[in-house]
Amino acid sequence: MESRHKILILDDDPAFLELYKDWLAALPSKPEIHTSTNGARAMALLEAEPYRLMICDLKMPKMDGLQVLSIVRRRFPELRTIVMTSVEDEEFRTRAYALGVDLFWLKPDTHQNMQMFLECLESLLGRDAEGGFRGIQSKSLMDILQMECLSQSSTVFRITGGSQVGKIWILNGDLIDAETDGVRGEAAFRKILEWKTGSFETLPSEPERERTITKSVNGLLLEVAQAMDEISNSTGPDAVADAQHRKTVWRISALTREGAEWVVSAPEEKAGAPEGWGTQSAKEFGSWARQAGEAMKRLTEKLDAGPFSHIQAQNVERKLVLMPEKSKTFLVAWPPSADTSNLVDQTKKLVTSWDS
Repeated sequence: MESRHKILILDDDPAFLELYKDWLAALPSKPEIHTSTNGARAMALLEAEPYRLMICDLKMPKMDGLQVLSIVRRRFPELRTIVMTSVEDEEFRTRAYALGVDLFWLKPDTHQNMQMFLECLESLLGRDAEGGFRGIQSKSLMDILQMECLSQSSTVFRITGGSQVGKIWILNGDLIDAETDGVRGEAAFRKILEWKTGSFETLPSEPERERTITKSVNGLLLEVAQAMDEISNSTGPDAVADAQHRKTVWRISALTREGAEWVVSAPEEKAGAPEGWGTQSAKEFGSWARQAGEAMKRLTEKLDAGPFSHIQAQNVERKLVLMPEKSKTFLVAWPPSADTSNLVDQTKKLVTSWDS
């Protein structure tokens, strides 16, 4: 049986510890949850058995969170760490990232913020490869930006890439501003999207922020992808990572250009895991897509009805098209307002170019 990951939660408030345990019980990987109300006890637990991840509060008596994190980084360099705090302080944030934490998160105050935190945490539990943005899958910075815009959300993303720090402002689903290294607007947004590694966090929205970006997210993504293609080095040491990053930008831009909500691609069972863009439920949707695709193939063969081309369905929330393409099955979600008469052609156009 596959072992479950262990998570250690450190907070001096027992009520919060119980609340954390309830939250983390919703994680798909069903990790083992251990808790501690003080730093000394937490260190003893870490010495006794291996943990995958630790969630740590900052302000605690005797040994505060930053002291614990400093010791943990030296003794357990492979342990993933998250700061969860109610203290909105730039100095604390800077010091925490300097200690190598994977994620700095203000204690969630909305359901949406809680869901995003859980998605980041689940990704941290499962991610083994280096590269990408810590706390999320390598593609997910752009993926989450696209989801925030589609859902008409308002938020501020703070992105850290090495020694570089940037912010992206979204208001009611519109990208309105970006800033990094003294640069604002579209130039800053393009620069941030070129970072292949780093970490990110969400901050409260700033409705009064001055708007400096008028182009759509999709338009800017296309510009970034084109610029990356022009300067790409196909033989350098980072060629593979660069190519994957460009492919991610192209895919997200294609998704938003066509107006789809999300895409899941499911390769054959033994060929790899499903991948999702615009959704964090790729595994579940991919499994369903495989099963539905196989069932339809068997049915068309039994009825001698010719090759299986697609399945189209809808409910009040969205329209779905399932379509086989080469060695993968694609499941594409469209908004309820999408033109049904043209949906199959749009889906085919999207999936045909997906891996090109």
